[in-house]
Amino acid sequence: MKRITYLLTGLVVLAACGEKAVTESDSNGLQPGEILTADKLQAEMPSMQREGVLHILRDLERVRQITAPFHNFERAKHAGWSTQITDCMVDPAGSGGMGFHFGNTQFIDGTAQVDRPPVLLYEPEPHGRMRLVAVEYVIPYTFHSRDAEPPVLFGQKFQQNDAFQLWGLHAWIWKANPSGIFANWNPRVNCRFATSTTAMSH
Repeated sequence: MKRITYLLTGLVVLAACGEKAVTESDSNGLQPGEILTADKLQAEMPSMQREGVLHILRDLERVRQITAPFHNFERAKHAGWSTQITDCMVDPAGSGGMGFHFGNTQFIDGTAQVDRPPVLLYEPEPHGRMRLVAVEYVIPYTFHSRDAEPPVLFGQKFQQNDAFQLWGLHAWIWKANPSGIFANWNPRVNCRFATSTTAMSH
């Protein structure tokens, strides 16, 4: 009987983990209404089965666990995300910003692996601080032809970026994005505290 009780308890815990919300810490200023839950993710992916949505939610939480130490920008650089790929980027059409892109070149290898995000996105804050807001998965055209079918991760098709000659997919796991967690631009991200800015359509 005890063994059955333990098993049922374990199943309840696993079920709770499956519905676990992807949240930001209070220090990142995420409001309760902005928490990413399975229901909100389902709304962004209405054609996907619930099981698939829960799997993606768990993958996103895995990325958050991996990147959580890199709210400290210096730690991110020491861990390999030391190559500045862009200045602080904003959309000239007014869709929002992306921030600075810093890459780990070892992870830009033609693959798309949940636990190996090649690019971290940082929004500049006052006094030179950098706030981690998102990750981006990139696959250069040299690995995956522009004419091929788009790569897929988190149930999402990568988008073409001809300016940088690559396929890319953003995941806004550290700053809520009203345009969608996988959108290119985040209207809540800006570059007003950046010393170098690039306005570029994605």
